Order: sequence, then C-alpha cells, then structure tokens
Amino acid sequence: MKLDRLLGITIYLLNHEKTSASTLAKRFEVSVRTIQRDIEALCMAGIPVAASMGADGGYEILDTFCMERQTAEQTDYQHIVAALQGLLSAYEEETAEDTLEKMKALAGTSAPEVILDFSVAREENGISGKLAIIRECMDQGKKLSFLYTNAEDREKQFEVEPAACIFQWYAWYLAAYYPEKESYCLFKLVRMRTLCCMEERMQRKHDAGEAAEILRSRPDTRKQLDIRLEGRKKVKVKCMEYLKGEIEEEKENGDFIMRLRVPENEHFWYGTILGLGNQIKVLEPESLKERICRDCRDVLACYAEKRHALYKNRI
Repeated sequence: MKLDRLLGITIYLLNHEKTSASTLAKRFEVSVRTIQRDIEALCMAGIPVAASMGADGGYEILDTFCMERQTAEQTDYQHIVAALQGLLSAYEEETAEDTLEKMKALAGTSAPEVILDFSVAREENGISGKLAIIRECMDQGKKLSFLYTNAEDREKQFEVEPAACIFQWYAWYLAAYYPEKESYCLFKLVRMRTLCCMEERMQRKHDAGEAAEILRSRPDTRKQLDIRLEGRKKVKVKCMEYLKGEIEEEKENGDFIMRLRVPENEHFWYGTILGLGNQIKVLEPESLKERICRDCRDVLACYAEKRHALYKNRI
C-alpha cells in the first residue's frame, strides 16, 4: 500500500506544479505527517523532490527527473485505450488514431472492460473541419476569428485566443480567452461560422486545464424556472431520464407529480415536455402553461388545412 502511494505521489508531482503537503494528504487520504515521511522516502530513493517554505510553499519534482515506461502496468494501458477509443468515437483525429494503435500494442490482447461510445452524440455539420482550424491556431499560437450566433439568435464577430476544445453535454465547445472582456468564454462549435486562423499571435500560451477550471468554477447565471408537472405512469421513466426532476408524489395508480428546476431559455426540456404530449400536464408556473398553449395554437395554425381534411374524413 505504501509503495502504491509513493508511486502515486511521484506521478502526481510530475503532473502538477508545486503542491502543498495538505493537498497531497487530502488526495491520498493520509495525514500531513505521513506525506512528509513519504517525501523523505522518495528523496532517499533518489527522486529529486524539492521543498519550499512559506505561503506559496510545497513540494515539486525537479525538471531533470523523468519516469521510465515500466512504471505503468498493462491495466493502465487498457484504461488509456478505453479513453482514446471514446475520444475517437466523437472526434476523427489521425494522430489520436496512431496513438491508439501504439497503446493497443502495450495493452496486450485483453479488451478494455469499460467502453466509452459517444458516436450516438457525434456532431456533423463540419465539426471536424472546425476542430482542425482551432487546433491549427493553438499549435501556431495564433488568434482565431469567427462569426457566432448565441442562444438568442444574435450574431457577433469574435477574435479570441483558443485554449481548449471540450466535449461536454453531447456537443463540442471551444474554451477561449476573449481579450475584449479579459476573461475566458465558452463557445459552442455548431454555432460558429467562417472560422479563420489569423496572422496576429496570441498574447500568451493558455493552459487548457486552467481555462476549463475557471469556466467550471463560474456560477450559472442563466435564469432558472421551477416547474411542477403531473405525469402518467407510462412516461415516468422517460421523465426521470430526460427531465431529471424529483418525484414529489406518487399516486396509487402509478401516476406521479414531479418537480424540476431548469434554465428558462434552454430548449431541450421544453421540447421534451411538448413531445410527451397529453401524458403530462404542467401544474406550475402559469407562465409556462401560457407558453405551451400559445405555441400549440401557432403550430395548429400551420396545419389548418390538414386538420380540416382530417375532420372531413371523420365525418
């Protein structure tokens, strides 16, 4: 167990900058004193761990040190294979395919026990081409320009410094530094058009992990809507799967009342509610009831001729 922890500490320090003893203690679920003893053991084993004092102090491994490949086991390579296969199911990348072939050779003949398949959510509409342009900008340290249409259907031209491409919520996003606001922003690739790698260079090289962490730590400022709805038993599983609400009450016949909180201007939940038709009924709020009635009336108006034809056939 101690050997596993020592190896884990070494790998963690190699992958991170200066790290405090308390951070390592929390990471490996031991005391600070145990971490201090482990660091001493690593130093005695010839691993150059440097320690610094003060508010910004901590441990770090000198740049001159590198680990040999033998520290990774076959199962480690199988995990890498699973991750790469998942990446390639959502994104075509020749270099990643080459890497996958190399890792398969190291992983042996055993297939990964976990399979990540994002192909069902794979985006088309030129996403691969957009990703290639963004990668080109990041590799060359150049700014990216594009025309962007936001959720309110407003268009704006942007010039940004790309930091990372992120696949989340079943879609590709660009995390980029926006000099005009002096902050990182998230852009959905499917809403980006006329991408162009500019001649102007970035102010600095951006760390992908840092950009993603800054964006994750921001509070969700979207306006939220609290909904109560009543549903039939036959659509309970669908409501749990797609609306992800909380069952407030379940009746003897299996019907239920659900409560959920959603971003007001997000389309997915609204389309789901409309798609479930008369199997659910919105109880609150009144504004949502009015919106559904208004939209359904407008949809029916589009098919007025078809409605009349159906009515005549019934007669």
